[in-house]
Amino acid sequence: MNSLFSHAQDPSGNSGEPALEVPDAVVNTVVVPGGVAHAFAGFTDHTHLWWPLESESNYGAGSYVEFEENLILETADDGRTSIWGTLDDWQPPFSFHATWHPGTTALWSTELRVVFRPVEDGTEVRVFHNGWEGAEDPAAARARYVEAWPGILARYARFMGAA
Repeated sequence: MNSLFSHAQDPSGNSGEPALEVPDAVVNTVVVPGGVAHAFAGFTDHTHLWWPLESESNYGAGSYVEFEENLILETADDGRTSIWGTLDDWQPPFSFHATWHPGTTALWSTELRVVFRPVEDGTEVRVFHNGWEGAEDPAAARARYVEAWPGILARYARFMGAA
């Protein structure tokens, strides 16, 4: 008798179920002039000045996005609000980590980590976006941000004075 239980797991660890494919993180990097504290403040305190609200928001170009308390929040010009994420690891001026779910609910969150580090030409800002298994449609969510993050970070870099 191999097992006392009729549904014992295969000793190899293979349950017979197909392995869950977790999509790789989307990683994007930009270098901006100035020190780490300046880059962090530009990203988190002045988001409303550079974020492409006309294409990457819930309420459009007239809205306002900000880091407030432990939230990333968008406010429409009529006062409606939408939570984009919740900050759960805040390490100014070096990094932050947040759940990320603009346009949906926290139930369908992905994860965002942004890291700031000094380099010869200023500050490297690296965005790690992962946790795709938390999205309602992981493949579509990942594909959307593969396309979106380079443009978003280009706007930030221009705002910060990069050539």
